[in-house]
Order: sequence, then C-alpha cells, then structure tokens
Amino acid sequence: MSAASRAPLRSNRTNRTADRTAGARARVRSRAARAAVGAAVAALLVSACSSGGTSGGGGQTGFITGSDGIATAKKGERADAPELSGKTVDGGRIDVADYKGKVVVLNVWGSWCPPCRAEAKNFEKVYQDVKDQGVQFVGINTRDTSTGPARAFEKDYGVTYPSLYDPAGRLMLRFEKGTLNPQAVPSTLVIDREGKVAARTLQALSEEKLRKMLAPYLADDGKPEK
Repeated sequence: MSAASRAPLRSNRTNRTADRTAGARARVRSRAARAAVGAAVAALLVSACSSGGTSGGGGQTGFITGSDGIATAKKGERADAPELSGKTVDGGRIDVADYKGKVVVLNVWGSWCPPCRAEAKNFEKVYQDVKDQGVQFVGINTRDTSTGPARAFEKDYGVTYPSLYDPAGRLMLRFEKGTLNPQAVPSTLVIDREGKVAARTLQALSEEKLRKMLAPYLADDGKPEK
C-alpha cells in the first residue's frame, strides 16, 4: 500500500479518536451540569423549609436574638405590624387589625413543610390554654397552590384558629425588612397589644419554647415602660 493510500486511513482513525474524546468530554460536562442543578435544587428545598434559621436579613428591626433563636424588641423599638387581611384557608375572611388589644401569635406554615407538621399540635395546645387571656393565634399559610392540602393539614392536626391563605408569600413581604425571611418556614411572630412586632423566631417551636416566647406578653397591658 502506498504512502498516499495510507494517509486517509490514518486521518480517519485520528478523526474517530477525536470524536470519541469530544464525546467523552461532553458527557462529563453534562453530568457535572446535572449535578450542579441537583445541588441547587436541594439547597433550595432545604432553605425553603428550615427548622433552625435565626437570620432574617438586613433592616433596623430592633431585634436582639437570644441563644435559643428567639429574638425580642424592647418597647419603643418595636415596628408596627403591617396590614394583614384577606381570605382564610377555610374560605372566610379576617383582618388582624381587628385583634388589636390582644396579643397575636402569627405562625407562617405550609402543609408541605415537615417542621410545620412537627409543631402544629404544640401551637393548638398552647392556643387552647391561653385564648381566654386576651391572646389570638393566626396562621399564614404559604406556598400551598390550593387550599385543599392546607385544609387537610388543619383537620389532621386539629388546628382551630384561622389561617390567612397566602400562596405567593405577599403578606410576609409587607413586614419591615429583616423581620421575616420568606425562605424560613415555619416562622413565628408575637404582636403585642399595641399592634407592634415584639418577638420573632425563624424556626420550628416545641411547646416549651412557644410558651417561653409568649409568656412575657401575657401580663403586658400595652402601656409604655416607665
């Protein structure tokens, strides 16, 4: 075989080798891209249902966070709670402003959130114990694309207090910057008798922690500190 006839064979082998190498590199890049996407999705899911967060972003909220993850603001440094009204999970309507003069416990939850399921019975038990002491619990249901799962959640866990239906999280965005982190679900706020945000936590609460968070405001008459 002449040198001229051997040259195309070498060229073909070289091209096939290059093609295989390029294909292998493309597969590696594809696997790496899929892994990166998977990691990003996993991170989002973790952040979307957090049970231990204590950071709420920037903003001058006056909160001082304790070692237990419960943040409090002194009288005179508390921000006004925003207007919170609308449709409830069960089809009714409420306006949180109607509860002014009471201590309001706001709990952000979703039926899709395991820590929310873990704390639901704790909230109902404490609510039954304190509702006759001028305390109202209100839920804010978020990211449930319909009210069906939310209603089933309330039935399963015996939740009797109302919950605003807020699938897009718009109500949370009404709070002063740094008060709530939309990615931290569940979260809980205590609004004092003057309608100001007195305490918050961005974590699931045991019955003991919820009682501890609420206790300072049960006897609070709403008058400014001397």
